[in-house]
Amino acid sequence: MGVKTMLPSYELGFYALTVTCAVVYSGSGIFEASRDSVNRKAFRDGIKPGWHYFGRKMDVADFEWVMWFTSFRNVIIFALSGHVLFGKICSMTVPQHRAVVYMVYGVLAVLGSMGLVYLMIIFSHCLVLYSVALAKQKWLCYAAGFCCLASFKMEPFSSWQSGFVTGAFDLQDVLFYGGSSFTIMRCMSFALESCERKEGIYSIFDLLKYNFYLPFFFFGPVMTFDQFYAQVSTRELRRKDDEMRNIRVHALLHVGAIIAVDIFFHFFYILTLPSDLKFVNRLSDWSLAGLAYSNLVYDWVKAAVMFGVTNTIARLDHLDPPQPPKCITMLYVFAETHFDRGINDWLCKYVYDHIGENHDNIMKELMATIATFAVTTLWLGPCEIVYIWSLFNCFGLNFELWVQKFFQQELFAKLEGKMSAAMSRRIRAAFGAVNFWAIVLYNILALNSMEFALLVTKRLLLTGFPASTLSIWFITYCGVQLIKERERILAIKEETCDKAKVE
Repeated sequence: MGVKTMLPSYELGFYALTVTCAVVYSGSGIFEASRDSVNRKAFRDGIKPGWHYFGRKMDVADFEWVMWFTSFRNVIIFALSGHVLFGKICSMTVPQHRAVVYMVYGVLAVLGSMGLVYLMIIFSHCLVLYSVALAKQKWLCYAAGFCCLASFKMEPFSSWQSGFVTGAFDLQDVLFYGGSSFTIMRCMSFALESCERKEGIYSIFDLLKYNFYLPFFFFGPVMTFDQFYAQVSTRELRRKDDEMRNIRVHALLHVGAIIAVDIFFHFFYILTLPSDLKFVNRLSDWSLAGLAYSNLVYDWVKAAVMFGVTNTIARLDHLDPPQPPKCITMLYVFAETHFDRGINDWLCKYVYDHIGENHDNIMKELMATIATFAVTTLWLGPCEIVYIWSLFNCFGLNFELWVQKFFQQELFAKLEGKMSAAMSRRIRAAFGAVNFWAIVLYNILALNSMEFALLVTKRLLLTGFPASTLSIWFITYCGVQLIKERERILAIKEETCDKAKVE
């Protein structure tokens, strides 16, 4: 049935009211748990003094977020402000050379922050993959690229390379492995696009301009080489209507998100609570479900802020970067589950779509997903929890196709044809609700711990059955219906815009 199927307004209103009440009820339980646990010994490392005038401490379990907005905040602001300043001057005076200015500034910024040895390591990997690209053999590009990536993700090669970088400061490891990993992905994109080029090959200068674009260097997102090359090669720089207004709005939204997270961490200790399983086990099923879901939402917000900041800088540089990740609240399909759209675009273009083609054949889809999650496992860093996370998500992606194929059989197709479009939408939403919680449970494996994921699964499916299981399923069903309604409205708007363009 089509995505434009409409439900009665009173039914949607009931769904919205139900979801709102459930969120408030679950949130109140997490708030009470946060208040009652603030002085527990097990939470001393995760909760630090915060707003004394409100009598609230702050959840600081995510060291990366804390470092971004405390000791490392001024460095980020200084580096990106310098990039924007020089980029603006260059775009106004010599726009044809702006990529060169971006590269020079990026190289100097990496040199100043990480040192000469780290810069030489990055140069060496760029040179290796450029040399491989000269052969114009895709299999060789894949092999060399994945070997280079493994050298940063697997021992003893990882420690050997990081050992060359002397000194120590906050986030050094994050910058080392982040910059290195993103460099390899960009170099592989360059090499694979060079193989596609019919005449000649791109120069190593093009690779360096692509790799050392500072806003994307350490934290991404990955922008494929063909898109970057086409956009920075444009000499006539023109803004779209209301583009600057949209950039300012998005910048303010990111600032608002940062403030909102800071406020949230003073009242809801969603990152520290899962570390004490004995205490968490006392929570109600509703609070436990809300805690698991909140962890996924927070990780999406962190990704949205990180990529949002770099994307805002890129838009000021007249680039069109990958979109931020889709909000986890709006997901009930495994195919759309990703926290880094740049890596997702890279994987889809060079692995998933390349092997799976139209994603209609079960065996090709299985091979495509296995290959995709094998690369993802290497990208994240091979370890037990990553293996388990990859296995579950790979299964979820394939299971969606299996279920879809099963219900496309003639018997079920006829049954659905006899139903009203609204009833078909309701049945699909019920299955989507199950999928939604599968996504949550599979992903908290990587975000929290295996023990916490098993506890949530046990409480929701076993000890909480049937009351908690069915009630949470119904709440999720209501939420999926609201998501489908939003998709319906967006589809109608998109169709209207397409018709207006044709006319």
